[in-house]
Amino acid sequence: MAGTVNALIACNQESFSFLYQETIDSFHEVRFFDPETDVPSFEGIDLLYLPGGYPEKHLEALVANEACRKAIKDYAEQGGRIVAECGGMMYLCQAIVTDDGDYPMCGVLPYSITARKADRKLSLGYRRFVLDGKEYRGHEFHYTQFLGQKPASVAQVYNAKDEPVDTPVFKYKNVLASYTHLYNI
Repeated sequence: MAGTVNALIACNQESFSFLYQETIDSFHEVRFFDPETDVPSFEGIDLLYLPGGYPEKHLEALVANEACRKAIKDYAEQGGRIVAECGGMMYLCQAIVTDDGDYPMCGVLPYSITARKADRKLSLGYRRFVLDGKEYRGHEFHYTQFLGQKPASVAQVYNAKDEPVDTPVFKYKNVLASYTHLYNI
């Protein structure tokens, strides 16, 4: 895929800031937008990349930009290709719940994420999974969790010792999302 994909990347100093230069360099052309303030244009784009970060720390700004959330949901529903990692996956979910309340996100994935202090649990480690004949590798680092029962995964995820872990991977239309920060898209 290197050099053939025109990518639109969500980027903000903290909300969506965890991305590798190698990932950026693997795309033919890259455009950035800030989900807190911009409304993305998907013209000429092959992939929307929503990297990790800390959306749970910037919920009010993300919620205030309803036009951005709607544009992303519409893009997903129309079959647009999206890769969302950790914070990006959280942003695609129905809501993020904190000790201060529930904050609506894009609503592409029908799950809610809890960032409440009482629910914090460290999930950390190298990850690997195979989906549609392609092996993906990456790592997981987060304290947030799925609210309620953990959703089913479309692939079994393994740690560095080749032991199964319960990190779910989601595939919806042309959306690939997980808590795993991927080294290869």
